[in-house]
Amino acid sequence: MSSKNNNKGLGRGLDALLSNASQETVVRHEAPSSPLTSIREIELSQIVPNPYQPRSAFDREKLQELAESIRQLGVIQPITVKKVSVGRYQIISGERRFRACELAGLKAVPAYVKDAGEESMLEMALVENIQREDLDAIDIAISFQRLIDECHLTQEGLSPRVGKNRATIANYLRLLKLPPEIQMAIKEGKLTMGHAKALLSVENTDLQAKLAEKIVEEGLSVRETEALVQKGGDASPKKKEKDVVDVHVPDAAKSVEQILGKWFSGKVSVKPKKKGGELVLHYRDEKQLSELLNALKEHNLQ
Repeated sequence: MSSKNNNKGLGRGLDALLSNASQETVVRHEAPSSPLTSIREIELSQIVPNPYQPRSAFDREKLQELAESIRQLGVIQPITVKKVSVGRYQIISGERRFRACELAGLKAVPAYVKDAGEESMLEMALVENIQREDLDAIDIAISFQRLIDECHLTQEGLSPRVGKNRATIANYLRLLKLPPEIQMAIKEGKLTMGHAKALLSVENTDLQAKLAEKIVEEGLSVRETEALVQKGGDASPKKKEKDVVDVHVPDAAKSVEQILGKWFSGKVSVKPKKKGGELVLHYRDEKQLSELLNALKEHNLQ
């Protein structure tokens, strides 16, 4: 979060809510089937990360920005935790906020406390992360696959949970079929989802890798990548061959070159083509051009 002044009201509102609320304040979700949750201030030392955290890396610079925002505004959105034992909690979602609070030097963090089994815990953590804008396409694909495998969901069942249609989910899952080096390039932002979709139409994995390397090196757009794939991976478009003509120069042309060369110091060349040709007189500067003009006048060619 780059701005230090935006949403100050929200930050203060949460601080006021927490300071006025009791430690066991109970908040009901709108959905009647949702479990009861409570918001409380929990010491960071009592919280442990979620072993099911789908995010494989946290951007240090962005964490520092969030930490600075938290120093200025406080924690606007509480994290969600599960009580695992007396004085011990495990993060369900919000690990990035938790880490930023540590960087900001906070001793405690506002948190929702939920009762959740491991499968439900995994599903909530995965779904929350999928909704984040800064999650790369590969992490999203891995999260989808884990939801399917570990939460026993189909693509159809997954769709309403993550707010994406089945076709979109299928496209993400296809990314996991790409070679590891291409997946890493997507994670690092060197290749986009559009590049990946184009590469998926190439069956040979070695060719996929070579094309991906070329895309990165030359900074090819998605459209250029699609054209490259359609050509079967031929990266260098064939130039249109010029008309091939007989190199033979007619005797008359040679004579013209010799005669003009006697009274014009510049280069004289005859270029034959399929039909006719070109007679070219080359001059270095205006002085040489004037010499040509004088020669034409001298030989009554004006």
